[in-house]
Amino acid sequence: MALTWTHKDRGEIRVHENLQELSIDLVDYIAEVSEASIKEHGAFCIVLSGGSLISLMGKLIEPPYDKIIDWAKWYVFWADERVVAKSHDDSNYKLAKDNLLSKVNVFPRHICSINDTVSAEEAAAEYEFAIRQMVRTRTVAASDNSDCPKFDLILLGMGSDGHVASLFPNHPALLVKDDWVTFLTDSPKPPPERITFTLPVINSAARVVVVATGESKANAIHLAIDDLPKQESSLSLPARLVHPSNGNLIWFMDKPAGSKLDKV
Repeated sequence: MALTWTHKDRGEIRVHENLQELSIDLVDYIAEVSEASIKEHGAFCIVLSGGSLISLMGKLIEPPYDKIIDWAKWYVFWADERVVAKSHDDSNYKLAKDNLLSKVNVFPRHICSINDTVSAEEAAAEYEFAIRQMVRTRTVAASDNSDCPKFDLILLGMGSDGHVASLFPNHPALLVKDDWVTFLTDSPKPPPERITFTLPVINSAARVVVVATGESKANAIHLAIDDLPKQESSLSLPARLVHPSNGNLIWFMDKPAGSKLDKV
């Protein structure tokens, strides 16, 4: 049984006994949000990340989810992407396609991936343009209090350094405010060239989920959630800067990742 509580300003925290429990709870949550979003405005705009997150979503392709989810109403985006060929093993698109999207009936035209034939700078600009067009046509909702898109659900993993998407500690990309998508050519983690959603876009979502597993994430989870002395610089921990302005924030973790939280 998950240990669940709500922090006064860091959202809802769910600490699960093991990865299987976490996976079931995460997939149940995604299915619920999908249904609610489709009822509300006829579509479900979901933003994926790479890494272990996709394997934790694996039960979506199994009964009952594969039959009860209205896949035709899904629109799929990525919070970040490595600027590599879509056939490359480093591609977040390839990871999601191979393990999820190719096994369900999401329309190919509803899958919004980057152009993998151009530079990181051009890929970021094109991706932002494509999303702006979808906001203009109201396929993606607009935020109530900014010019950003309001995705129904953004799913983020978190690194042991506290990075989310491709927003790394103390990196200039954390300070980008006017662009929806920015690019890196010097990622601390390989590959070096990436595109990423900016913090204003992440924080304009209706719901943001951060998933963290394993003991190596425990210190970053503590720093991202627990009350800290004011002098700590949040720029050194991007996950601390995830704070939806008019939406819900939920943390899904296993016991090892949550082991240093004040309440555990």
